[in-house]
Order: sequence, then structure tokens, then C-alpha cells
Amino acid sequence: MDRNKQMAMLEKVLEIQFVAIELNLYLDTHPCDQDALNDYNCAVELLMKLRAEYEECFGPLFHFGWSPIRGREWQWAEGPWPWEM
Repeated sequence: MDRNKQMAMLEKVLEIQFVAIELNLYLDTHPCDQDALNDYNCAVELLMKLRAEYEECFGPLFHFGWSPIRGREWQWAEGPWPWEM
């Protein structure tokens, strides 16, 4: 497992997740801002893509229904936890 690649991919996921959360909060108070809505939709689409790529390489990022099971084995407890990297 390439730890540097894993960290780089995880950092990118977290960056885009932060953008999506911030835009979500902004849209709570500015629901008619079409530019922000477009940015939010782009961020969410990118986040889903990056998360899928990460999970394909390193296993699930989320639990409780957020990540489908790939293959035939439960992978949640496999590999290092985010705080162990």
C-alpha cells in the first residue's frame, strides 16, 4: 500500500468535502444564489468521484450506509484508520 498516495487522495477528499460543507452552510442563508448552488453541485459531484476513487484503492471511507461493499468481504476494519496515518 502506498501511504503517500493514500494520504494525498484522502487530503483531496477532505478538501472538497470542506468546500461542499461550507457551500451548504452558505446556501442555508442564501438559497437563491445560483452561482453558489452551481458550485455546490460541482463540489458534490467531484466529492463523489474522489471518494469512489479512494475507496477503490484503499477501502471504505465512511460507515453506516455511506459506502457500498465492494467485493464479498467486510472491509471497514481493514487497513489503518485515518488518525493512524
